[in-house]
Amino acid sequence: MPAQTLTPLAAAVNTWFRAEARELPWREPGCSAWGILISEFMLQQTPVVRVLPQWQAWLERWPTPADLAAVPPGEAVRAWNRLGYPRRALWLHACAVAITEQHGGVVPSDVDTLLALPGVGPYTARAVAAFAYGVRTPVVDTNVRRVLARAVDGLGEPAPPAAARDLAAMDAQLPASRDDARTFNAGAMELGALVCTARAPRCDACPVAGLCAWRAAGYPAYDGPRKAVQKKYEGSDRQVRGLIMRELRGAHMPVSDAEIAGLWPDAAQLDRALSGLLADGLAVRDTAGYVLP
Repeated sequence: MPAQTLTPLAAAVNTWFRAEARELPWREPGCSAWGILISEFMLQQTPVVRVLPQWQAWLERWPTPADLAAVPPGEAVRAWNRLGYPRRALWLHACAVAITEQHGGVVPSDVDTLLALPGVGPYTARAVAAFAYGVRTPVVDTNVRRVLARAVDGLGEPAPPAAARDLAAMDAQLPASRDDARTFNAGAMELGALVCTARAPRCDACPVAGLCAWRAAGYPAYDGPRKAVQKKYEGSDRQVRGLIMRELRGAHMPVSDAEIAGLWPDAAQLDRALSGLLADGLAVRDTAGYVLP
């Protein structure tokens, strides 16, 4: 592919994104690689509107990996507040320690080196490399897979994730130039998040409607394999874990067994949730009760 050649899909997405992209602080030119890494951890399974204030607070408190690495991991868990999935806070703390000790406090730019950091998976490694350093690499999340499934494959929704297949599909559309590739990575995600949504796609406002294979086929219903449906939150172990974590974050002293017992009526489920938190390192038992790590 010549250096400046874009596929019709990439050209349309990039034109739209450059005009319509949301103004988000981690997209600003002066945002550090550390700030981008924090945003990628926080944005996993969490809406942008909830991440924005937490992201700003974290960067103000811990502007470098070394700043976060210097505090106990429990401080990261406490500051995570109610973003959900608090293991992300532990992984981000461990990541900061590794960056500080192994990379001189500088977030790596290489995908393979990023993958070796605690808590950094294939999506996060590629996102940081692409958005922080301009590395030309396909970045694939749920939104991107949906856009490609509809616009390219003519399917109403993507098949369950398959890394090799999904990366190849995105790479086939990825522009050759680093700047255009970074824009397309971000633009495809934005399009899937705001326009080509799962339940109510805004096809009348879509910049690639004229190229969309799904639209051209008359919007056929998807009849392929489906990913597993997540269990509801209400009454789940996740809810019980959240109640225990809220108690630990708010306490300035160990939380006793009696206080834990009063959080949930099902003793067996409560014990299961507490045991899981202890096993995950999100809670620690001491002589007086339970505390953050």
